[in-house]
Order: sequence, then structure tokens, then C-alpha cells
Amino acid sequence: MESGNQTHTSEFLLLGFSGKLEIQFMLFGMFLSVYLVTFAGNLLIILAICSDSHLHTPMYFFLANLSFADICFTSTTIPKMLLNIQTQSKTITYEGCLSQIFFFIVFGCLDNLLLTVMAYDRFVAICHPLHYLVIMNPQLCGLLALGSWCVSVMGSLLETLTLLRLSFCTNMKIPHFFCDLPEVLKLACSDTLINNIVVYSTTGLLAVIPFHGILFSYYQIVSSVLSISSAAGKYKAFSTCLSHLLVVSLFYGTGLGVYLSSAVTSSSRMSLVASVMYTIVTPMLNPFIYSLKNRDMKGALRSVLGRVVPVSIGTIIGFS
Repeated sequence: MESGNQTHTSEFLLLGFSGKLEIQFMLFGMFLSVYLVTFAGNLLIILAICSDSHLHTPMYFFLANLSFADICFTSTTIPKMLLNIQTQSKTITYEGCLSQIFFFIVFGCLDNLLLTVMAYDRFVAICHPLHYLVIMNPQLCGLLALGSWCVSVMGSLLETLTLLRLSFCTNMKIPHFFCDLPEVLKLACSDTLINNIVVYSTTGLLAVIPFHGILFSYYQIVSSVLSISSAAGKYKAFSTCLSHLLVVSLFYGTGLGVYLSSAVTSSSRMSLVASVMYTIVTPMLNPFIYSLKNRDMKGALRSVLGRVVPVSIGTIIGFS
């Protein structure tokens, strides 16, 4: 470990969206609204799936897990950002920063793995429809979900624990609204070779390989759909995976935008905007994508809202 200007820091500074006070409060209102919409939308998806027996299928089981992961994913970063804006403080403790990195990687990887599992589910449903219920049995679905959780936690632990070996310089400013692992590594005074190897290896295992799995699944799906003779049959088969395809495109498109923006340009502002799309906007849009053209989901959501709204009105009347 190098000697010199090193310290075991107690806190970092999250520069985030620094600007005028008026802009800060405008951002506070905007991000609070987005967070509430994300939380409520994904929670409604989970409640609808749990309450409607027609949605107790592998596809919706994985969708419920994805919605829960999205709630946790946004809850890792947005509440701290809102607190910092509200208190006009930009600090985050060393322990808080490591915790944020850990949970951010866990739920980011979990999103990725669940999307891969859902692609496999659509592959089996379209390419092997007669054996779908046999292949996608409850035991396999449970193992796939549990495996996704375990792999995500193990991968995140590996990346986070290697940070403990680093010492940091006196400049603790992170040009982000959360503790982003690449930005934190840039602040280290000690050698980060091992950390970079771990990051690239984990990214390859938990991001690149699952993405190729999704591509392979959709290659098989497209080949199977094209072999269907009738146009109506093709549309029906393809429509079953349209929502998933849109979510995958949004997830990987914004994620790729984050890394391209940081690689192509040195502008922290550009990287910041790309990160907002990836960490905040995408989880908010997922519930709308899955419920927009899905009749079963729409019906289940109406049923949930029909039970929740009268209870809320009755509660208000009772306290008035």
C-alpha cells in the first residue's frame, strides 16, 4: 500500500445536482414525485399479482420479484438524495457509502438476472408451449428466483468488501447523487488494480453473460415466431413478450448510456443525467410498461384499487 497523503475517511461529499437554492427545491419536488410514483406503481403490481389467482404464473411471479427489486433499487439512492437536498447537506458517512454501494449493486444485478430469467420463461412459453407447465414448475421458479438473489448478494459482497483494503486521499468529493463504485475508486490513494479486476470480472459474469442469455432466448423466440404460418398467430406469440422486450431495451439502453457517457466524455454532468435515467426513470416506467397493454394486469389493478380506494375514503370520513 502506498504511503503519503492517505486517510481513513469518515465521510464523503455527494456533489449531486449542485446549483441555486430554487433549483434544489424544484429538484426535490420532482424526485420526490418520481420516487412516490415508482414506489406506488411497483407496489400495486405486487399486490395485484398476489391477490389475483389468475396471475399466479411463472411470468407474473418473476414480475413481482422484479417490482420488489425496483422498489429497493430506487430506495437505495433517492431517499438519501432527498434528505441531502432538504437539509442542504452533501455528506454521507464512509459506512453509509459502502452500504449504498452494496445495495445498489445487489438490486442492480438482481434486476439484470430477473430479466434474464424472464427471457428464459418467454422462450419456454413460445418455443415449448406444450411442456411449459412441466418445465416452469414452481420448484424451478423458486430456485431461479432464489439463485438470482444469492448470486446478486455474493457478487455485491465481493465488490464491496474489496473496498475495505483501500485508503483514500483528502479530496472526498463524488460528482454524483449517490456513491457510485467507479467514482469512489477514483478517490483511492492506494492501488486499485485488484478492485478493477474484481469489478470487470463480476460485470462480465453478472451482466455480459446474462445479456447474451437474453439475446439467445430472443433469437430462438424470433425463429419460432417466424415459423408460424398465420399473421394472427405471430402477433399473439410476439405480444406475450413485448412488454419484457421493452423493459430489457430500456434497462440495457440506459445502463449502456451511463458507461458510454463516462467513457466518451469527461463531463460529470453528462454522466449524472445518464445515471438519473438508469437509476430513477427506468424503475418508474416498468409498471406502466407491464400494465399498459396487459388485460389481466389491468383487471387485477382495478380490483386492487377498487378495494383500496373505498377503504381510504371510509378512513377519511371516519376521522372527519
